[in-house]
Amino acid sequence: MEEYPDLDSNIQNDEDVDISNLMDKHQTIERNLTWEIRKLEKDKVLLENENLRLDREVKSLKSEISRFRTPPLVLATVSEILEDNQVVVKSSTGPSFLLRYADKDSNKMEIGARVALNQQTFSIVEIITSEKDPLVSGMEIDEVPDMTYDKIGGLKDQIRETIETVELPLKNPKIFEDVGITPPKGVLFYGPPGTGKTLLAKAVAHETNATFIKIVASEFVKKYIGEGSRLVRGVFELAKEKAPAIIFIDEIDAIAAKRLQGSTSGDREVQRTLMQLLAEMDGFESRGNVGIIAATNRPDILDPALVRPGRFDRIIEVPVPDEDGKLEILKIHTKNMTLDSDVDLKSIASNAKSASGADLKSICTEAGMFAIREENYSVSAKNFEEAMDKVMNKNKKNDLSKNEELMYN
Repeated sequence: MEEYPDLDSNIQNDEDVDISNLMDKHQTIERNLTWEIRKLEKDKVLLENENLRLDREVKSLKSEISRFRTPPLVLATVSEILEDNQVVVKSSTGPSFLLRYADKDSNKMEIGARVALNQQTFSIVEIITSEKDPLVSGMEIDEVPDMTYDKIGGLKDQIRETIETVELPLKNPKIFEDVGITPPKGVLFYGPPGTGKTLLAKAVAHETNATFIKIVASEFVKKYIGEGSRLVRGVFELAKEKAPAIIFIDEIDAIAAKRLQGSTSGDREVQRTLMQLLAEMDGFESRGNVGIIAATNRPDILDPALVRPGRFDRIIEVPVPDEDGKLEILKIHTKNMTLDSDVDLKSIASNAKSASGADLKSICTEAGMFAIREENYSVSAKNFEEAMDKVMNKNKKNDLSKNEELMYN
């Protein structure tokens, strides 16, 4: 049989080529599959992350839906604690209820505590922790006012009485124990506007280490029944917790006017607030080491129950300063001013007949402004004359406008 070596060689070459092609194809397929697998693995990780995000979102939405479906609770205040885990609560809707509470809540349950009640069964669901009203907490003065007694002119007698009435019981209460008397705990400043009533209170806040709580009496006037009384109670509770403390009530005539018959519902709410204030100042319970300072420019309209001893032991008049007092005030306000040699403070004090302490400060400020307008670095007597004319004429116009209002009303 004849042999064909060339044919065998060609066949062998073709087989080698096919094998090589198959291997290349296999490697290409393998690379493609590896890339596809890696891509699928990345997609799997992305899908798992997306699934986790969606799960969290679903849980959040379910909790939000559950919160929307939860019925609101009724707020109530514990008014009496009885035996066998029973309490009497007064709800915000009006009626009172006799309820039982769990043993685990025994430590939290106290008179005045707020509780949340189920709307249908009126069972106690939760005891709300007693937190201070933010409005009350904001009344506490954190930064000590930069006002000392030596910055107040013409009020030597008033400063001495203030120190005796307010500072001494806080700084040295033993003196009163040795003498055998109860230290005074309240002082009322009255006088025309701008005479230094608030300055005295600021000086007390600076000189004492006690907690100083400041409030304008009009803030006690609220729209809803009981809100004003609750705010008064909160202020005194804060003062007792931070004792020794001083409460300064400015413009106290806003809630302390004489109680009259035939008043409106708004007037009656103000009177309820006043009665709460009277009870806190000198009621059945002692207010502790808490002093009270109040200020008003209308002492004639104050309720007699407020100004009696025990509530305000000292009633101090803060009048318009006399000539010597005006000179002292002018020296204080011109201490850092550059004055010409022709400026006579004594003459200015003599000519400012009806000027209050605030008017004298305004005169010094206006004199400085007139000097600045003239591009001078020193204040002259002429500047003070112009300032006095401006300030005093402005006061006269205000008095005339008030008289016109009284005439037309």
